[in-house]
Amino acid sequence: MSQRLHHGAVHRCQYKEAKGRSLRGKKAPFITYGYSKDHRPDFKQLLFILTSTRDGGVPVQFRVEAGNQNDSRTHEESWEALRKVAGRDDFLYVADSKLCGAEAMESIHARGGRFVTVMPRSRGEDKDFRAWIQDHEPEWEKVWDRPNPRRKGGPRDRWFVFKHHLPSREGWPVTWVYSTLLRHKQAESRRERIARAKQELEDLAHHHLHGRPRKRARAEVWKQVTSILETRRVSRYLKVTLDTVEQHSYRQERRGRPGPNTTYRRVTKQRWQITWQVDEEAIAYDHRSDGMYPLLSNDRSLTPRQVLEAHKRQPVIESRFKQTKTVHEIAPVLLKNEGRIEALFFLYFVALLLTALLERDLQRAMAREEIEELPLYPEERKTRRPTAEQVLRLFSLLERHRLYQAGKEVHVFSPKLTELQTQILTLLRVPPSVYR
Repeated sequence: MSQRLHHGAVHRCQYKEAKGRSLRGKKAPFITYGYSKDHRPDFKQLLFILTSTRDGGVPVQFRVEAGNQNDSRTHEESWEALRKVAGRDDFLYVADSKLCGAEAMESIHARGGRFVTVMPRSRGEDKDFRAWIQDHEPEWEKVWDRPNPRRKGGPRDRWFVFKHHLPSREGWPVTWVYSTLLRHKQAESRRERIARAKQELEDLAHHHLHGRPRKRARAEVWKQVTSILETRRVSRYLKVTLDTVEQHSYRQERRGRPGPNTTYRRVTKQRWQITWQVDEEAIAYDHRSDGMYPLLSNDRSLTPRQVLEAHKRQPVIESRFKQTKTVHEIAPVLLKNEGRIEALFFLYFVALLLTALLERDLQRAMAREEIEELPLYPEERKTRRPTAEQVLRLFSLLERHRLYQAGKEVHVFSPKLTELQTQILTLLRVPPSVYR
């Protein structure tokens, strides 16, 4: 998994030496402009690549690549690094849709690797299935049926899998996943996007029909319409027409008060009339496959359920990236030397490694002692999955005081541990004596 990290609002001349030069016998990363996920083309960036284990999401490999490096090209090197560390190649490599490129997948497959990845919407297999499902009902296999994870009493969280009868173009099995909550979320998102687009089109239509618009050429007005449709991603659902209408007004030929002999002339202005219509058939077509997405694996021994279970562990790496940005505040980076930036990123990797190990050991101890929850959040609210941030916050206010008289220490006031702090230390197998 990779994330692009910006380095402050930089000027074009900054990092002019960071062009892949050699530092201490090693090629340094190239800091340059690239594809910005935050839509900030004015920022230079680096690619921060991180790989974690299935067990606890512990980071095991990290490196830094050039800011304009294609994400899909990074998986081959990541897989090779893991193979060298593990000493074998039969581990299951789980990645997002950036892995689903012919070159990366074929490279890993040719060397005996196993992987699970998400197929992007741009693949033909995705389009074919969504057309097939319009007239067919897959034989879904239920995997999970559990309460709503976010809203008490809300719709249940149900997951299903289905192995499509047609393989991918590489000849590997395709597993389709269906989530009821994801279906609800996508349908609601589409409804909101259509409503917002309609409101913006109404404002634009009123402006061109009754206001004094600056843009009068048809191409310029249509560009405004297209921008709304593309921004809200509703081009499939709203069919817009642009027509000209004539508005007539009458003015006196001469100045002065009007009388019985006053003559008038007609003034005609052309205005743009924007109208639209909702394509209900397109909405129904897409709603039929809401909540569904395909997974691809080259391991034919995995059942559809095992493919889904492996894929659902992949978002753990997202939480690690979130920690670097929120808890550890990795960005912006204000260093100017790319070698020092890479060294700083290594320290963040070490910090992630330590926090992940702390969380994994604590959760294992909770399972071993059959403890379901711990009151680590403010107001003693309980959590099933305690984070390192909450554990460290619990111990952040401990203090030790030393009393001196005439330059000699006469007494030490050791911190008094609470019952919860003692319990945490016991679960982590840390002796309380370290605080005395």
